[in-house]
Amino acid sequence: MIHHKPIKILHLITRLIVGGAQENTLYTARLLDPEQFDVDVICGPQTGSEGSLIEEAIRSGVKLSILPELVRELNPLKDFIAFLKLFFILRKNKYAIIHTHSSKAGILGRLAAKLAGTPCIIHTVHGWSFHDYMPRWRKRLFIILEKITAKFTHRLIVVTRKDIQKGLEHSIGKPQQYLLIRSAIPLEEFLTPCKDEWKLRQELGIPIEAPVIGTVGRLSPQKNPLDWISIAARIASLQPSCYFLLVGDGPLREQVEQRIQELQLDNRFVLTGLRRDVSRLLSVIDVFLLTSLWEGLPRVIPQAMCKEIPIVAYASDGVAEVIDHQNTGMLCQPGEIEVAAQYCLQLLQSQEVREKITRAAKKVATEQFDLRRMIQQLERLYLGCLGETPDG
Repeated sequence: MIHHKPIKILHLITRLIVGGAQENTLYTARLLDPEQFDVDVICGPQTGSEGSLIEEAIRSGVKLSILPELVRELNPLKDFIAFLKLFFILRKNKYAIIHTHSSKAGILGRLAAKLAGTPCIIHTVHGWSFHDYMPRWRKRLFIILEKITAKFTHRLIVVTRKDIQKGLEHSIGKPQQYLLIRSAIPLEEFLTPCKDEWKLRQELGIPIEAPVIGTVGRLSPQKNPLDWISIAARIASLQPSCYFLLVGDGPLREQVEQRIQELQLDNRFVLTGLRRDVSRLLSVIDVFLLTSLWEGLPRVIPQAMCKEIPIVAYASDGVAEVIDHQNTGMLCQPGEIEVAAQYCLQLLQSQEVREKITRAAKKVATEQFDLRRMIQQLERLYLGCLGETPDG
């Protein structure tokens, strides 16, 4: 019997902060069949208030290296050094496949791989690097860079169909380059009921009978927590027994705390900071509220769906692809504070509406976001793409 060597794959990502793209990358590195694939991961050194997954990755056995010059910000000197180092790493280790994630790693990694002669170049779009909330020059720059690198990318993986449409509207790649693979979750973890919800409520200082509006995510401009607080304030004025749970941390933490104090809602808000027991914390939430201004497709949506928590969300990018308004959740436009508040109250007050929505949403989550299915799709892609030429 002939034993073939495992295919060497490099996963490259700018930062291993606590976030969906990062968790997706680590799941992939850990769960690919080791008899078929030999996987390395390279990331930059930056973490931040969002929290780091670097130690967790190392503990779980991921072969991880840090590239000091790979940083999120535009820095011509560091970017050039990172590019050169990646070129030599790719040449030396003779990877068959490079799979990049995030904008900076995606651009530098694919350019280096093209020059190094890496046979297969794959990039996952966890939400495009450009959006309407960034300076126009920066948006234009990222579109140009994405168009250039798409020309020698074998496959552009997207987590939502919306990102295929958005990419093609900006002439990034060709239709045949795109492949939809959902950013999945370990379903069993989120389908298992929490056995100590009452104890957790005690730990958090939330009365056992109090309704809870909650969210999980970074306290960052993208996640838009100040709108979240405004919606919470409106809900509190109409239903004073409500509590509000924010799970996560980030650069806007100070502004969030200040705004809560200004609204005199300190006694109704619980800010947990960074937590890794998300499945357990979701169990105390009655309605999940998401106010992101732009998104790929946040994994916390299927997580909440599995937990049978009804969702109210801003209809941003891929969010509206999974949440069908009044069927698998409630949607409103960004900035519609009153509408979002009323949807939350409706879900708290109507058991019939709540059960109808959570039943349909759970079906969507279990059918589309199974981690095992995602790994199988990636394995088929990796085995199939060797020998192909880019279509860009």
